[in-house]
Amino acid sequence: MSRADHWLLRRERCLPLVAGLCDGILTALTLAAGRMLDAERPMTFGVATRVATGALASGAFIFFVGHYASLRGELIHSERELSLAAHGRFARTRLGAAVLRDALSATLIGSGCSFLGALIPSAISALVPAHAWLGIAAATGILSLMGLGLGKALYGSPARWALALAAGGLALAYLGFRLRIA
Repeated sequence: MSRADHWLLRRERCLPLVAGLCDGILTALTLAAGRMLDAERPMTFGVATRVATGALASGAFIFFVGHYASLRGELIHSERELSLAAHGRFARTRLGAAVLRDALSATLIGSGCSFLGALIPSAISALVPAHAWLGIAAATGILSLMGLGLGKALYGSPARWALALAAGGLALAYLGFRLRIA
């Protein structure tokens, strides 16, 4: 296993990185695919930034609540395993503070990746308005590369992972094109 695989597979980094990038890319495709493919109303950097900021805000909320609840659940499980009579004791110790720090750290990574994941394809469409579809192609390409990396790191089929993530991205791009939200 390479150093990059080891760094990626660390629990506290893998979920926020992967989920953040996927969330950002899929948010951009859902909200802005209609704009990316509309020659009359091309994507602008203002819209790209607003979509990315929306992805960051919702991602931060989701990542914090989800990660904090998961870690607090682990504390509760540990209390039950140790047959402690009073519940919530671990949350009032250094373990509780560590859980909060870990949740905040995961939130920073996840929401930052969500912002970048939404900004990159949207900004590419704004940068090349004559070929705004390149934003969707870039999003699909990034998802495919993530799939290849995940398939390799998780000892799965890199091709299947890449195809599955690309198909998901294209499906949401189609939905975004039909909804025309932005």
